[in-house]
Amino acid sequence: MSVTPAQAAQACIDRFGGKTYEPGKRDCAILAAHLLHQYGVSVPVMKGMRYSTEAGAIKALTRTGCADIIAVVDALGLQRIAPAAARTGDLVGLPCDGPWGCALTVAVGNGRVFGFLEGVGQVQIPSAFVAAWRA
Repeated sequence: MSVTPAQAAQACIDRFGGKTYEPGKRDCAILAAHLLHQYGVSVPVMKGMRYSTEAGAIKALTRTGCADIIAVVDALGLQRIAPAAARTGDLVGLPCDGPWGCALTVAVGNGRVFGFLEGVGQVQIPSAFVAAWRA
């Protein structure tokens, strides 16, 4: 698949924009996998992963053998970049509560990211960052 970073980011907005957060169907891991799929990057850790609650997602994360989402993304072999260097179409981790390590979002330009905020897929201006990756 040959898409531009802007097209990949827009595909995420088109699929998740305005839709409510639903573990296992519409969450940050599914959002990140969708972005990477746009670039033709395989996400084998998501294959066969099924969960429908936050507790189920924690169990699924535990089964990966990784400590948190940051370790899962690092294991995919993506290039880690400084969050300040994130460009449109990059994966950006924001601080979050819980054992996740971060909430995954997609850089959409001008310092903004697309992800789930207050339970809805939307563009936001983050105030802090945890990590970022380029596919």
